[in-house]
Amino acid sequence: MFLGLNFLFTSCKKEIPEIPVIIKEKIVKQFGYTLNDFHVLKDTVVSGDSFGSILEKNNLYYPQIYNIVQKAKQVYDVRKINIGKPYTILFSKDSLKTPELFIYQPNLIDYVLVSLTDSLWAEKKSKAVKLREFEAQGVITSSLSEAMEKEKLSPLLSNELSEIYAWTIDFFRLEKGDNFKVIYTGKFVDDSIYVGLNRIHSAYFEHRGNPFYAIEFETDPKRNIIEYFDENGKNLRRAFLRAPVQFSRISSRYNLKRKIAYYGRIRPHLGTDFAAPTGTKIRSTASGTVIKSSYTRGNGNYVTVKHNATYSTQYLHMKKRGVKVGQFVKQGDYIGLVGMTGNTSGPHVCYRFWKNGKQVDPLRQKLPEAKPISKGLKEKYLTYMKPIKTQLDNVNSSVNL
Repeated sequence: MFLGLNFLFTSCKKEIPEIPVIIKEKIVKQFGYTLNDFHVLKDTVVSGDSFGSILEKNNLYYPQIYNIVQKAKQVYDVRKINIGKPYTILFSKDSLKTPELFIYQPNLIDYVLVSLTDSLWAEKKSKAVKLREFEAQGVITSSLSEAMEKEKLSPLLSNELSEIYAWTIDFFRLEKGDNFKVIYTGKFVDDSIYVGLNRIHSAYFEHRGNPFYAIEFETDPKRNIIEYFDENGKNLRRAFLRAPVQFSRISSRYNLKRKIAYYGRIRPHLGTDFAAPTGTKIRSTASGTVIKSSYTRGNGNYVTVKHNATYSTQYLHMKKRGVKVGQFVKQGDYIGLVGMTGNTSGPHVCYRFWKNGKQVDPLRQKLPEAKPISKGLKEKYLTYMKPIKTQLDNVNSSVNL
């Protein structure tokens, strides 16, 4: 027992003052602006919206809206914004929340900036597009498009392959067991958003047991001309494209004894019909000079191109002609739109082909090849081609787009 003694007990634990936890705000940059510096509204154009009504809902009124529209339409007509397209409005970060910038995205790549302040201005810009390389393969069981779908590949790859091999493989007569391999690039914005196919850089197609390689190579850097060659340096292209429209099918072939439904009797069909939706672009199958751009009751709107002393081509039933007489066009240039003018029962382009003044079937002609690769470039190509061919041969599996 302790007497007369007072004991004071204290904890030896030192009290630690609370330290506030500071969470650093993530910096968000988009459209060339730091969004953290603004109050941000992100929305989508809906039915009934207009540029004016959107601004009115966000505290801007006439005549200011009128002045903004007048300034913006020099760059982009904001009155034509479309339902379903996203827009962003940046407001000042003070208590007034003054609208300062309107951003409209007509597609995944392009966007329009419209200033909403006193210093009115508008500007069209595009997001940086990054390319990523992919490998893919497939086996034909019924059609190329089905094989692409099975491998979850973009249908645009089918169109690209059919263009590359247009004069080498008949894609309407593929056989079960035919197979392909491709190396291609896809386009991305904002690091992870896929916005479409760029192009095929090399391909391998085995058809009826025969291998066909196609490897791109720049033959004219000044004009940025890229062509496809096989493993021996032979150009896969011909002086003429196989078809005047992309993504089409042959609905009627050249036939001297065909019964034409429109006329109800036997009448020679001197053209090859390529069915395509109205408004599809028609392209010149080879370089040449437009010698006719006119209209007749039977042909409708049509264009005739003379390529040289031997060959001429004609394109019938256009909705709209896009070239004039005397104009020079290059292979693949736009010359008009698919329609159904003249004597026709559906939208298509009737493609006619003359050789030495006589109409012939272009699909049965042994047409001239494209200009061969020069000797100097051929050596360079063969060196360039070898590692790519090896990569193609080793394509097994990949993440496809």
